[in-house]
Amino acid sequence: MEGMSTVEKDDEREYRITMEIIVDTYGPEEQALGWYYYLAEKIQFPFEAKCIRERSISHLQLDEQVKVLRMADEDDCRVEMFVIIEWAGRSFGVPLAQLIGLNIDRQTEEAIADWHYWLGRGYLLCG
Repeated sequence: MEGMSTVEKDDEREYRITMEIIVDTYGPEEQALGWYYYLAEKIQFPFEAKCIRERSISHLQLDEQVKVLRMADEDDCRVEMFVIIEWAGRSFGVPLAQLIGLNIDRQTEEAIADWHYWLGRGYLLCG
């Protein structure tokens, strides 16, 4: 499903998303699974990250740094991709869209950027 786009189209990224991430998916639930497994495979956990946008569903504040431990459970990523962070002595999920990695490898950076691009283009994981 497509919403309002705030990001210019990137043909290389569109191709990768279409041919690697959501290839052979039918409907939002299968697309969510495609994204989940792509991110889980490509991102090298754990890594340090910085909050780039505040969300009403998250305690993180702009520019706050956290340690990202892993992807949230598959069932928690049916509409949006969540990662488990270590914060204030606890571990819990926050939207990956809130974060950018710090001092991460190229593959991790590209995977996170792919998810940010997908959202920025207005694509959604809902039916």
